[in-house]
Amino acid sequence: MALTGRAGLVAAIGIVVVLLAPQPGAALAGVCLLLAAAILVDLVFAGAVRPLRFHRSGDTLIRLGQRATVELIVENPGSRRVRGRLRDAWQPSAGAGPRVAELDVPGGERRRIIMTLDPTRRGDRSSVAVTVRSVGPLGLAARQGDHQAPWSVRVLPPFLSRKHLPSRLARLRELDGQHPALVRGQGTEFDSLREYVVGDDVRSIDWRATARRHDVVVRTWRPERDRRVLIVLDTGRTSAGRVGDAPIPMAGATPGGGGLLAGPDSRPAPGWPRLDWSMDAALLLAALAARAGDQVDFLAYDRAVRAWVGGASRTELLSSLVNVMAPIEAELIEADSQGMVAAILARAKRRCLVVLLTDLNPAALEEGLMPVLPQLSSRHLVLVAGVSDPRVAAMAGRRGSAEKVYDAAAAEHAQLGRRRITTRLRRHGVEVVDAPPEEIAPALADAYLALKAAGRL
Repeated sequence: MALTGRAGLVAAIGIVVVLLAPQPGAALAGVCLLLAAAILVDLVFAGAVRPLRFHRSGDTLIRLGQRATVELIVENPGSRRVRGRLRDAWQPSAGAGPRVAELDVPGGERRRIIMTLDPTRRGDRSSVAVTVRSVGPLGLAARQGDHQAPWSVRVLPPFLSRKHLPSRLARLRELDGQHPALVRGQGTEFDSLREYVVGDDVRSIDWRATARRHDVVVRTWRPERDRRVLIVLDTGRTSAGRVGDAPIPMAGATPGGGGLLAGPDSRPAPGWPRLDWSMDAALLLAALAARAGDQVDFLAYDRAVRAWVGGASRTELLSSLVNVMAPIEAELIEADSQGMVAAILARAKRRCLVVLLTDLNPAALEEGLMPVLPQLSSRHLVLVAGVSDPRVAAMAGRRGSAEKVYDAAAAEHAQLGRRRITTRLRRHGVEVVDAPPEEIAPALADAYLALKAAGRL
């Protein structure tokens, strides 16, 4: 049962009547009895909410930044009209609207209510409950009940770095076909024979072909296809830090108070987590490597395997990746580097390119990754990519007050630590990419192309 604002208004008028009446006690009793009787009449004649049935249809899969539409069908199997309001409650980050819808369903009929979702974060956004308030004919009281009408919409990563793919594919085609290498490298394969021209490396001369053709012929090489790329996503605590400016709003929302009309108190948080920037970079690299003919696998790990994609075809790779990435959240625990390396070695038996997307945090890497890095770098080509915080770079250049100078000193110290750990990684033969959030995806793609061009992959 629920009382409406009209019941409060009638009660206020009754108080005025009691104050003006010659016999306040009798007047109070009469007002209370009349109000109680009116409320009872409303409850008796209000449509029943428990027999209502609910059916859903609509979108189940969208990208972050897109709008989803979900239809809620309200079926009234009873004979009495249900008139009132309905609230379809979702998780706060689902951005569901309208918050409250007017409802009028005659007996034996159905009504359709269209909900729109504007999610503010990726993952599975689910409905919580449907609350119906059926108001009586006098509008003083209502029957109220909660119903379960489960529905879930999976919000996929937006893949904003897709805009960089055409330019990198053009460079890949240039690398692959238009300008073959004249010197064979570790990651190259034979492409073709052509006549020698001045300036060609004499080491590329094919003497047998030269003898057959009675002309000097050189071999050309191209980056080898069917190589393997294993993308590893660190989902430990360092991936939870928010950096940069969020191109699509992401939520740091908490639910508000109770009641039918209560809604979420959304407070947008600055920037995206490093995890989301890393996912965006991983998607661009995966799309580029798949177009290059390489086999791409994906592993998400902190202290356990959170996701694994292996052996996906070129046409299914991106859809598989965005589906497994969508529900992954950063775990507020220290990543187990030894377990991560063991998981990589168990899945990568042959030499491949291992791309580790993590934070270049000196303390975390010195205690975690550095002791076990030789096990990995001795068997595979390793590339470590980290998202830097642009606010630290901005802080390092601030002057003007004692407080800003201290902030600048702290920022310089943090940057020095990242440069030091980068130098140590490179001494172990590890390639390193350290870039701001908006540049990490194209920088990682460029590093992959550079390895291809050098014949190292």
